[in-house]
Amino acid sequence: MAPIVILGSGLAGYTVAREFRKLDAATPLVIVTRDDGAVYSKPMLSNALAGGRSAAALPTADAATAAGQLNATVLARREVASIDVGARALVFADGERLEYAKLVLALGADPIRLPLAGDAADAVMQVNDLQDYARFRDAIEHAAHVTILGAGLIGCEFANDLRASGRQVDAIDLAPWPLGRLVPERVGRAFAEKLGAAGVRLRLGTSAASVERRDGGLRVKLADGSVIDTDVVLSAIGLRPRTQLAQAAGLKVNRGIVVDRQLRASAPEVFALGDCAEVDGQVLPFVMPLMNAARALAKTLAGEPTDVRYPAMPVVVKTPAAPLTVSPPAAGAEGTWRFAEGADGSLEATFVDAQDNLLGFALLGGAPAVRQALTKRLPAVLG
Repeated sequence: MAPIVILGSGLAGYTVAREFRKLDAATPLVIVTRDDGAVYSKPMLSNALAGGRSAAALPTADAATAAGQLNATVLARREVASIDVGARALVFADGERLEYAKLVLALGADPIRLPLAGDAADAVMQVNDLQDYARFRDAIEHAAHVTILGAGLIGCEFANDLRASGRQVDAIDLAPWPLGRLVPERVGRAFAEKLGAAGVRLRLGTSAASVERRDGGLRVKLADGSVIDTDVVLSAIGLRPRTQLAQAAGLKVNRGIVVDRQLRASAPEVFALGDCAEVDGQVLPFVMPLMNAARALAKTLAGEPTDVRYPAMPVVVKTPAAPLTVSPPAAGAEGTWRFAEGADGSLEATFVDAQDNLLGFALLGGAPAVRQALTKRLPAVLG
């Protein structure tokens, strides 16, 4: 009997495996991964430093332990060269084949890299998995200054974490305010003030042009002509869904691997979820959509076809210096931003349509009860 095969051992892969085992304890299950198969939460990577957590402290189980807990086989450090959808088999780089009854693609996403000039462009780091984080921790062990390329969600979380650990931090972004894709200008500028008050120096409205080696460190030259002398450069400008294997196999790919509401891809018995998947036209690289998708897909894999549903899912930005919760309005939504300042110094921004329906919000500071009340008023992301 061919197994259900999950390709990927990140949060998406292991979560769907756990949810499936709650429903089916016996069907053969194989998890294939190109890394060591350790179980850890990728979102923790951007705020582990200030808490003193090393890369070795982040996993909750190794591959062997996970295999035992899930009654599964975990094939670690195996590189998949292609997917033969006609024969329903994975083809490994060494030529070995693994047949599947159903295939789940939980491939994740790759960091977007800027095309930088300079003799140290290859020294720019990225943190997209546990191994990346281990290398980053080693690199900053004696670093006094870190420069971050990007002031989006991950860039700001790393900036806060690095500053809280005592390092000097510059964050560079072409947008005029941080989190430019998530929050309106007024909230973005207030957020920037709070990060600045914590000691993070934001370089906005410009971008890095080159990275060069200089006097034992690095020099970042910006498009506006200014320079930053630094010890480590971290790129955090965004992610791109991993679609190469799927595309080469003939699966339909757009921004991500295109799937329907049951997370079915365009080949029989192939599914996708998490950062690599495009569900009903949406790519949502956040934890809550992934968890909802994993629960729905587990039911489908267990023989109960189930559509995924996304309720309102605000994102909590992990920046203690500037606590922020955001639920951006859907792309193309028509409405107006309204702002209200609280007596506690909080800033509430609500996006409402012509009928005064709440379509999105951003809350800088504020009590949990306010966040919960706003969330209850939001429409479902995918009903």
